[in-house]
Amino acid sequence: MSAFDARIIGPGRAGGALATALTSAGWRVDGPLGRDHDPATATSGARIVLLAVPDGDVADLAASLAPGDAVVAHVAGSLGLDVLAPHLRVASVHPLVSLPDADIGARRLAGAWFAVAGDPVATEAVEALGGRAVEIADEDRTAYHAAAAVAANHLVALLGQVERLARQVGVPLEAYLDLARGALDNVAEVGPAAALTGPVARGDRATVARHLAAIPEDERTIYAVLAEAAQRLVDDGAGVPA
Repeated sequence: MSAFDARIIGPGRAGGALATALTSAGWRVDGPLGRDHDPATATSGARIVLLAVPDGDVADLAASLAPGDAVVAHVAGSLGLDVLAPHLRVASVHPLVSLPDADIGARRLAGAWFAVAGDPVATEAVEALGGRAVEIADEDRTAYHAAAAVAANHLVALLGQVERLARQVGVPLEAYLDLARGALDNVAEVGPAAALTGPVARGDRATVARHLAAIPEDERTIYAVLAEAAQRLVDDGAGVPA
């Protein structure tokens, strides 16, 4: 029997969140440890070694670890299992949540969605957290991760535009956040196409044109591209007029 269920290498937000969450779930966790942890012993005495380091560092770190009985796994969303060579038992466990810090991240991991691949111990870890696992093949990892970037990073960037536009007319960002939350709730309930409201959903091109004329020139490209994306929902035949 291994001394630890999991050993986590990488003391950043992901490593700290996973360590706290798995410990709270009853797993015996070693770490998070620094990347200078002795590579000769990292794969001994644990069922799974989770590499919670930046994507670009995964391959080198995995290669530095001595072969052992533990499953070697990474938590990178865009990487396949090939980066974990030369280890024979490998896996990936990518949490589909944003982890702003270790404490908040640990709470969000409970019940979260995870992209998994490889050894079944990855799914065991997800089940311990009460999460939902979805298998993602190596060839689909980059597209999967691109969707994650749109869902989180691009959404934040879009709200940054809301903040800039609202500031010009003296309205705080907070005034728009309930509107944004309501839109997300609508998507969860009826899907993106049926949740679409506003001028594009109504076919009101004149209002879209007035919007573009009213906002600063350096904001127009973002607005126009997203208006086209909204039009695509309408053209697919599922737009619901507001």
